[in-house]
Amino acid sequence: MISEIASRLKLKYNPVAIVFSDEKPAEAMEFREGGPHACCIAMLTAAAKGKQAVLGRSTCGCHGGLVGLGFGNSHKNTPGGFDYFLSVGRGEGYPPGEGYKKTPELVRTFEDVLPYTDIPYKYVIFKPLAAVDPAREEPQIIVFYANPDQLSALVVLANYGRAGNESAIIPFGAGCHSVCLFPLREAAQPQPRAVVGMTDISARPMVDADILSFSVPFAMFREMEENVPGSFLDRHDWQKVVARIP
Repeated sequence: MISEIASRLKLKYNPVAIVFSDEKPAEAMEFREGGPHACCIAMLTAAAKGKQAVLGRSTCGCHGGLVGLGFGNSHKNTPGGFDYFLSVGRGEGYPPGEGYKKTPELVRTFEDVLPYTDIPYKYVIFKPLAAVDPAREEPQIIVFYANPDQLSALVVLANYGRAGNESAIIPFGAGCHSVCLFPLREAAQPQPRAVVGMTDISARPMVDADILSFSVPFAMFREMEENVPGSFLDRHDWQKVVARIP
C-alpha cells in the first residue's frame, strides 16, 4: 500500500501500519518473553525503518505498553501503585516516581479518562505501510513520523476536508497511548481525529530529536489520502516549505 501523503511530505521514515491479528508473522521482530523492561516504541521505530515487529501480551515489554496497545489495564500491577509511579513515587523499595503528574490524586483523574480497552486479538503488529496487502488485511491505525514542517502539513490536511478546526489533538499520555490507544478511541467516534504524539519524555530517546508522531484511524487516513489532490499541497506556500526538507 502506497501513501501519496508520504511522498508529498518527503518523509524520512515509512508510515507504519498497526494491524491486529491472531497470527504472528514469522519474519517479525519480537521482544523475548520474560526479558528485561523494553519500550514498544523502539519496535515502532524499527517498523518505520522497514522492519516488521509483533507484540503480544507476554512480549510487550512493559506494563504501560500493554495498556497503550489495548491489552487491558495492567497499570493495576504497577509496584507501589500506578498513581505513585507516575507522580512522586512510593519510597524505598519501589520504582522512583516519574514526576509526570504533580500528585497521586491527579494521576487518578488521568486514569479515570484513559480509554482502557482489551482488544480481542493475540498480537499487535507494526509494519511498514508498503508491506500491507489490502487484499489480506486492513490496518487499524496509520502512524507517521514527522518533523515540524511535515507535522504542520499533516495537521492542516487533517482539517482540510472537515468543518471546524479541531481534527487533530495532542493528549497527555505515554508514547504508546498516542500511537495506538487514543487513535483506537477516535476510530469509534463519528468523526475521528488525528493524534499527535511522542511527547512522552520516557519514549523520546526512541525517536530522532526532531520527530513527533501523527496517528490516524485507517478510515481517516484514507480520507486524507483522497484529499491530497487540489489541496494546499499543490499550492505555492507549501512548495516553499517542502523545498527545505531534505
